[in-house]
Amino acid sequence: MGGADQLALPFGHRSRFARADFVAAGSNGAARAWLLGANPWPEHRMALWGPAGAGKTHLLEIWAQEQGAVLLRGAEVTGATLGALRDGPAETFRAVAVDDADRAEDQQAILHLLNAAREQRIALVMAARLPPARWPVALPDLASRLRATMAIELRQPEDALLRILLLRHLADRQIVVSQPVTEWLLRRLPRTASAIRDAAIRLDQAGLAAGRRVTRALAVSALHDLLDHEEVPADRMADLPAR
Repeated sequence: MGGADQLALPFGHRSRFARADFVAAGSNGAARAWLLGANPWPEHRMALWGPAGAGKTHLLEIWAQEQGAVLLRGAEVTGATLGALRDGPAETFRAVAVDDADRAEDQQAILHLLNAAREQRIALVMAARLPPARWPVALPDLASRLRATMAIELRQPEDALLRILLLRHLADRQIVVSQPVTEWLLRRLPRTASAIRDAAIRLDQAGLAAGRRVTRALAVSALHDLLDHEEVPADRMADLPAR
């Protein structure tokens, strides 16, 4: 099949989380220095926070790989999980990373993990979109521990980093986009890492469905709700030149 009738097959895209793939910038400099540097953290715990796409997960993956840490999602932090870690080999409970830690439903388990970091000198890194002092918690003891946790912000990427992120997302998905269209996208897309990532995903899906490379017209169609003040009305998108 071809053209508009082509089926977009759901081929999985795997993000690259090696240290060499992380793009260093001023917006993530403090987090890199504290997480990957040699300075000890107060009470052996630290929290990274910032907007989606700013690099929190990537930094957690790097740290977990290099420290041999257990990497969990917030929803996976339960009493049963912590019990299994404590009962397993000693090296499996010496360092723990928790992504989306603010989404953990078992607040008692999070409290136990924070206490273990302090009392048993377990290295603990958590990541979330908000600083730990602003997480919605009901346990007073947990709220107190979170307020005392060192929190490092990852800011929204600067323009130079946004450009690198867009080019990398497109290259990772093997999306062919001409330089004029790429420059046009950078001018029109919101200045956030999450918007850049979402745009690449949607362009990939649109290109597969259309069976052709990404043009400005295709980008207008796929990203119409993301683009800033699109200069061409939607009813004229079909008339745009395929550049």
